[in-house]
Amino acid sequence: MSSPSTPQQVDVVVVGGGAAGMMCAAIAGQRGKRVVLLERNERVGKKIQISGGGRCNFTNLHTEAGNYLSAQPDFCKSALARYTPHDFIRLVESHGIAYHEKKLGQQFCNTNSSKITGMLLDECLKAQVLLQTDCRVSSIRRTDQFEIESNLGRWACASLVIATGGLSFAKLGATDFGYNVAKQFGLTVTELRPGLVPLTFTSEYQAALADLSGISIPVTIRHRGQSFTENLLITHRGFSGPAILQISSYWREGETLEIDLLPGQSGTAFLQNHEQTGHTLEQALRTQWPERFAKKWSDLISASRPLAQLSGSKKSEIGAMLNAWKIPFAGTEGYPKAEVTLGGVATSELSSKTMEARRVPGLYFIGEVVDVTGWLGGYNFQWAWSSAHAAGQAV
Repeated sequence: MSSPSTPQQVDVVVVGGGAAGMMCAAIAGQRGKRVVLLERNERVGKKIQISGGGRCNFTNLHTEAGNYLSAQPDFCKSALARYTPHDFIRLVESHGIAYHEKKLGQQFCNTNSSKITGMLLDECLKAQVLLQTDCRVSSIRRTDQFEIESNLGRWACASLVIATGGLSFAKLGATDFGYNVAKQFGLTVTELRPGLVPLTFTSEYQAALADLSGISIPVTIRHRGQSFTENLLITHRGFSGPAILQISSYWREGETLEIDLLPGQSGTAFLQNHEQTGHTLEQALRTQWPERFAKKWSDLISASRPLAQLSGSKKSEIGAMLNAWKIPFAGTEGYPKAEVTLGGVATSELSSKTMEARRVPGLYFIGEVVDVTGWLGGYNFQWAWSSAHAAGQAV
């Protein structure tokens, strides 16, 4: 379809039909604004569909600023306070969507993620939002207003909202579009890197542990003042599972991680308890872990004799390692396996109340494209809803 010579005049153009984009479009439309929502995929909400194992972990009741990484840790407080998990839950309930709490405040749909996508589409429909899918924006320019050109036409608007997400899940259409728009208008974009991502072994640990792929154990991982107690999953290439994904956002290349393999127990006391039974270390560890991991870990630290025959210093060393196993990693699995992108449009460039660029009136950034990244467990969705609400009320 050729572009008309005169752009169509609307109040708001939202680029990106994911969680934040749909939410913002609906809120702005319900305020009486003429809103166009542009999505480059053939349908909206693709990332919503696969989230939470297909059941969409749509928020977390325990959401607070401490659950987010940002160069300005307090930036997210305003938006989160003005649109809370309970506000979103009320919206979910108003659409008759059944949900449940899985653990640690995480809220999931009882059936599937399409319920949330459908709800957001209903809200957009109610707000008379014009939805354009398979729409690729080719240029944006600003005179006294914004002009957006695409393969489906041209629009002019006073308010432009960028909700195009990060670099993770390229197979779902993720691109660097939002970061490029920020740079086009002279805004700072902080360092980008994969977050909530599996970590890969060094060659030494690859050779030792890769054959344990599929084994999962509960651990506590500590790093840079953060601590997560969740499951660790061994893969062919490294470690994954919720505990690793959480800590990966804090880990940087070249750093080792400290893993407590007996969370809530003293490693030294554990060994003392089993010393009386005549157990070897492997036999003792089999009471806690899968057989293959117990054997491999015992072999790694060369402790095959009965615990009672080990020297006091060796037992102290093993006890300390059980509670603080230090292991290096080569890197991450990268954006293809990352749940989110760390970094983004610098929060120093944006109003925390409205998400508007301070130096470019009428230009807004919301959701993952902003340098606000949540933990695993519904926090990134809540940031999408809260930042979308802030912008939707302001455009």
